[in-house]
Amino acid sequence: MNAITCNPKISETFESVREFSFQEKQESVFEEIILDKFLDKILEFKNIVSKKTEKINSLVERIEKITWFNNLDHKSLFLINDLISAIRDLQLSLLRHYISFKFIRSKGIAKEEIKKFKTAIDDLKEIAGDLESVFFFLPNLPEFKETTKELSLI
Repeated sequence: MNAITCNPKISETFESVREFSFQEKQESVFEEIILDKFLDKILEFKNIVSKKTEKINSLVERIEKITWFNNLDHKSLFLINDLISAIRDLQLSLLRHYISFKFIRSKGIAKEEIKKFKTAIDDLKEIAGDLESVFFFLPNLPEFKETTKELSLI
């Protein structure tokens, strides 16, 4: 090939490289914007999970206080039975949310927030069992009745 046929090919190649280089420089700014939006969404997700965890923990504290009630009438026990059902329904819904985070967990995103969320869900399940035990199972055990009677004398 001679210089006359080579120069246009060199010029075309140069233009292709120049254009591609320019696009890449612009895309790096665009990619930075996309990455920033992605990181913002992660922070938003972490915030949502943390707020749900706080709400669950607050409910658990309120429910724990109920376990200390005594001498309840039939209507109160009926309400507690409904409360136990509602807690279990909520716990299952929250567990489904946790399961839906599997992909996010596998990528190591929001690990601490998700771990605290799962712990709160487990606490909610446990407190439902505590309510059921305190108000429906333990009062039927003679040993529990005797211990309760002794404690009330203190």
